[in-house]
Amino acid sequence: MSPAQETNIPTVTLNNGVEIPQLGFGVFQVPPEETQRIVEDALEAGYRHIDTAAAYRNEAGVGAALAASGIPREEIFVTTKLRNGEQGIVKEVFQRSRDALGLDYLDLYLIHWPVPSQGLYVQAWANMEDLHADGQIRAIGVSNFLEDHLDTLLKSARVVPAVNQIEIHPTLQQRNVAAKSRSLGIAVEAYSPLGQGADLGADPVRKLAEKYDATPAQVVLAWHLAQGTIVIPKSANSGRIRENLGAVSVTLTDAELADITALEAGVRIGADPATAAFTQM
Repeated sequence: MSPAQETNIPTVTLNNGVEIPQLGFGVFQVPPEETQRIVEDALEAGYRHIDTAAAYRNEAGVGAALAASGIPREEIFVTTKLRNGEQGIVKEVFQRSRDALGLDYLDLYLIHWPVPSQGLYVQAWANMEDLHADGQIRAIGVSNFLEDHLDTLLKSARVVPAVNQIEIHPTLQQRNVAAKSRSLGIAVEAYSPLGQGADLGADPVRKLAEKYDATPAQVVLAWHLAQGTIVIPKSANSGRIRENLGAVSVTLTDAELADITALEAGVRIGADPATAAFTQM
């Protein structure tokens, strides 16, 4: 039995029938020179869903880890993302990402940010639809898209995004955009799911960790999982990488879930997608 099977990571079925492991491993802010080692560690621990991005500059390290792991390609779900400053040259930079990862196809490709001031995300989506139709990507989606961005995209889209990856943690839940996404059949994926650690000391989280003999991170991740949210915690610490997988064994009651949900405070860690205009170059 493989480690992934032993940890019983649940899957979410996307709107095109593709299955994605609900608990994955993110490599945001992982230095390129450390990426291979850390991703190899995550794969050995049992993760089978790795999330990177061209802007992270560590796709090659992810690819090296995948190659070194010996795990069959079809058992690993790989996501990468389109850089903001490259929305006008999607097909060229997609091939660059695929080459860096050393893969024949990608499982999920996302527009990283809408950057509405550029006015390019609709065109970028059309190019991604072509790549999807050619079988080079199993599923395509978006990241950091608010309700109005989704509305604009869907006016001309041939393919409804499979995923909307947004910042979600107990103190920033973005309930409206999450509900809108789900109403359209778009799976919600949370980045910075632990509030980059800031949410782990909240009283309800700490008390539940004590009750269930779990870590605060496991409790918060269990809260995400209970809502059907895909989640991609990141850690460079081998112990925490393994501990986070234990979230799949933590089951919270409805009342306990509500206690964590009540922590909503509108505290955004990342940029506001309505105005974010950095190029990531």
